[in-house]
Amino acid sequence: MNDNILAVIGETPLVRLSKLFEERRGIRVYAKLELMNPNGSSKDRPAARIINQAIKDGRIGPGSVVIESSSGNMAISLASICSYFGMKFICVIDPKTSEQNIKIMKAYGAEIEFVAKPDEATGEYLPARLQRVQELLTRIPGSYWPNQYANENNYGAHYEGTMREIVNELGTVDYVVGGVSTCGTMLGCSMYARKHSPGTKLVAVDAEGSVIFGGAKGPRVFPGLGAGIVPPFGQSSFMDISMNIPEREMAASCRTLVQKESILAGPSSGAVIAAMTRLYDQIPSGSVCAVILHDRGERYLDTVYSDAWIERQFGTANSPLKG
Repeated sequence: MNDNILAVIGETPLVRLSKLFEERRGIRVYAKLELMNPNGSSKDRPAARIINQAIKDGRIGPGSVVIESSSGNMAISLASICSYFGMKFICVIDPKTSEQNIKIMKAYGAEIEFVAKPDEATGEYLPARLQRVQELLTRIPGSYWPNQYANENNYGAHYEGTMREIVNELGTVDYVVGGVSTCGTMLGCSMYARKHSPGTKLVAVDAEGSVIFGGAKGPRVFPGLGAGIVPPFGQSSFMDISMNIPEREMAASCRTLVQKESILAGPSSGAVIAAMTRLYDQIPSGSVCAVILHDRGERYLDTVYSDAWIERQFGTANSPLKG
């Protein structure tokens, strides 16, 4: 019996992807179902850890105002957790945030601050959102910024949670594959692996068009994966392998995952599955692999799982619907 909704964050299941990755050469692939956290994503872990630590430090409490910039999942997690603790949550979003996510945030009582124009210097929305956060912090005395982009409790949640759970359950784990945005998940996993599982290789996966791994900046349509500027955690060399996946391949892999394993996941999970598929034939025989499925797919029914939307975005010739 759990005392509250926060008590069921973490300890998410690991399941064998035996149909998507049929065992060849003794290779086994397991999915860490972060989408089964109570608010549907891996962001529940850092959101809970950050807020709990701020409460413990006396920085916030019932009636406090919490302000954060987010494109979706972190916002939903913070909205839920702040609601539970009787705090007001203000989320700064931009045009890439889906209507579905906005509705979920509002259902938890969140207030929305909309940034309509990108930062002039970079052409990116993130710096513009962060500027709005600073303006709100100045305007609202005593308000608190979790700063998911630089708060050590972000990666700490995955050091003590996600990666520890993977290693404890699988024992030997040769590869862990996960997506990046703030880079908190994979930085925390890497730090744990270096100390407790040094044989594990970390595979960090990003969207094509993101600059986190030093690639050329380009347009991206899916929120929650990648960035137009390198986040603070991304300054660390935490991965053994890095891969950029085109968004049409991310969408195709989401559909393959649900068709073969009946797991409905979001585009960052699709990117991870695509990366694992690319790596599979290069992985040594007998390897044990874990892929992190970051969030649920229900929030993407109008995008990833909409035939019409996919063909509008990628065109019929390049549509993942064509295989």
